[in-house]
This record gives sequence, structure tokens and C-alpha cells, in this order.
Amino acid sequence: MASILPLPPAVVGEFVGRSHADLARVTELLADYPALIHAAFDWGNGDWETALGAAAHSGRRDIVEFLLARGARLDIFTAAFLGKISLVRAFLHESPGALHQAGPHGLSLLEHAKKGGDPATVAFIAHRLDPAAARAKARHKAAKTLKAKRRKAA
Repeated sequence: MASILPLPPAVVGEFVGRSHADLARVTELLADYPALIHAAFDWGNGDWETALGAAAHSGRRDIVEFLLARGARLDIFTAAFLGKISLVRAFLHESPGALHQAGPHGLSLLEHAKKGGDPATVAFIAHRLDPAAARAKARHKAAKTLKAKRRKAA
């Protein structure tokens, strides 16, 4: 650790804020303040967010990968965004309540998975949240696919 002095709050706020969309500025700030990699910013009322969390819920895979490569700590929300279903399963096995915890800005685990776009991760989380609805959706999709195949064969 380079310093025992706290990071300037304005720098932390800019770093986390820019992590929603600006890889170039994130890179510059991290070069100037390496300890930012683990910093969190409170947007108010306990809405704590890290740069990694900001990039994940904003769909910025490039920033997520950059931050992880520099040592950011992976959490369940980022794992869901990245489609790392084995990690999401492990998190939920050890801490089932995480399924209903809110991430930055109150965004859910399912919202993070949807932003990442991995259908298997989205389906896994949706099934855990509402098993009956997930099964009904799967049956509807299967019936629709079968109907399309029959039309094509005819």
C-alpha cells in the first residue's frame, strides 16, 4: 500500500462515476491512485458502489475486464453480469439470501444477469426467484419452437 492517507472523496466519486462509461479516464485515475481499485463511493442513503459494480450494471464489459485484471474483487452481481453461472451457484449455495439482495442503485441480481446477456444465467436466477413462472416460460418457449418446426416441415 502506497499511503495510509484516505483517498480524496472527489477522486473516488469520479472514479466510480466514470466507471459507468469512460475506460480512458478510469485508466488514468487508476494509474494516479492505484488504491482506487477497492474504493467504494456512497451516492447517498447507503447506496455504496465500486467501480466494478458501476461497470457491471452499466453493461461495460471492457471496463469490468480491465478492473478485474487490475485486482478488483469479484462479487455476485458482477459474476451474474459476466455469465459466470458456476460462481453465482456457489455464492447462492453459501449465501441463499444473496438472491434477494440489492446491488448498486438497488439493482437486482437478475437485472445484472440480463445486462450481461447470458441466457443460462438469466434463466437460473429467474428460476430461483420464481420456479413456477420459469417452468411455464420454458414450456411456452418449447411449444412455440415445436410449432415453428411443424410449420417449416409442412
